[in-house]
Amino acid sequence: MIEFALPDVGEGLTEAEVVAWHVVVGDVVEVNDVLVEIETAKSVVELPSPAAGTIATVHVDEGTTVDVGSALVTIDDGAGAGDVETEDEEPLVLVGRAPAAAEPRRVRLGASRPSDPPGPGPVIGHRTDAGPRVRTKPPVRLLAKRLGVDLHTVTPSSGDVVSRQDVEAAAALTSEPPVSAVADARETRTPIKGVRKATAAAMTRSAFTAPHVTEWLTVDVTRTMELVHRLRADRAWRDVRLTPLVFVARAFLLAVRRFPEINARWDDEAQEIVVPHFVNLGIATATPRGLLVPNIKDSHLLDLAGLAHAIDALVQSARAGTTPPAEMARGTITITNIGALGVDAGTPILNPGEAAILAFGAVRDMPWVVDGQIIIRKVTQLAMSFDHRLVDGELGSRVLTEVGRLLSDPGETFLHV
Repeated sequence: MIEFALPDVGEGLTEAEVVAWHVVVGDVVEVNDVLVEIETAKSVVELPSPAAGTIATVHVDEGTTVDVGSALVTIDDGAGAGDVETEDEEPLVLVGRAPAAAEPRRVRLGASRPSDPPGPGPVIGHRTDAGPRVRTKPPVRLLAKRLGVDLHTVTPSSGDVVSRQDVEAAAALTSEPPVSAVADARETRTPIKGVRKATAAAMTRSAFTAPHVTEWLTVDVTRTMELVHRLRADRAWRDVRLTPLVFVARAFLLAVRRFPEINARWDDEAQEIVVPHFVNLGIATATPRGLLVPNIKDSHLLDLAGLAHAIDALVQSARAGTTPPAEMARGTITITNIGALGVDAGTPILNPGEAAILAFGAVRDMPWVVDGQIIIRKVTQLAMSFDHRLVDGELGSRVLTEVGRLLSDPGETFLHV
């Protein structure tokens, strides 16, 4: 018997919520088959089986929050009914195939086994539906759980996979409140957990630990917008999703290259200022689960096309709830695109541990003075908050004005690493 416990799937995570089981007692699994979906404070993660065998016991109900190290499931690996082994000697394989294991002992679903407890009685994980398991993605299962929708009652609108739209449509047909919320005639109460709980704690810690200073700069980005449209019309760039955010990110990375101290972090325990020789650029992303800040590893090495692809992939995975925990860790500096929501400016709060965050506002047609004449130009506002323990006013101002300079007159600068 092998007892599989909740592993630490990300840096500093201590607990996770069981979102959906993919197996029930009696199922036969192979190595790396998905056993369960869990929601951490950073993402939804599928946990694969560490061994081949038969599911003997499911220890935790869906919707339960458990600590790292708590038993999730016991697998009968055919080695006999002796002592239960724990899977803590080898790291969990979250991606790819694990090493081949011995052929499991096959058991017909529903058949009794010598190790089954005698007599009737509820066993967590037994399948109650008679039909096939519903095909859908982990974020959609999570949405259905939150909206109180039984996926077995939902008919896919296209193909055989239940989509987010299918779940939302099914939820609209019922008057029952979501299982995760308690509502009466005057208010709705929702438990604070998962991403929102982690974000709230991190932002509070950042706001009251790092002394924030925020500076604003209004920039004429007409030439950058012209470059965006010119490259979009170029066949060589037709497979690249170019957005104004990509160019702001590129300008920010070039400014960091010139002023690397803005990429520093404060090590309180060691009482040291640490300046990484790399940039893991965080992109603040609004998702149905709350604010996430995944980051692009070694973004300083990417050209414009590579940066565009990386940002697009990062944002799409964050919104789908499939961001790997590794992409949420070790960020060094962040951009938040508040302009995508139609906002001109704001005071961004630092991502904990980082020295600076740049907010990019909406691009608007506005009157601007050029050579003594007022004409209409494409204008945006940049706001950069920085940790005054690490960044003095001069450094912060130089970085912000460098970003503004590059966006106002990009030339061919953005096209080269």
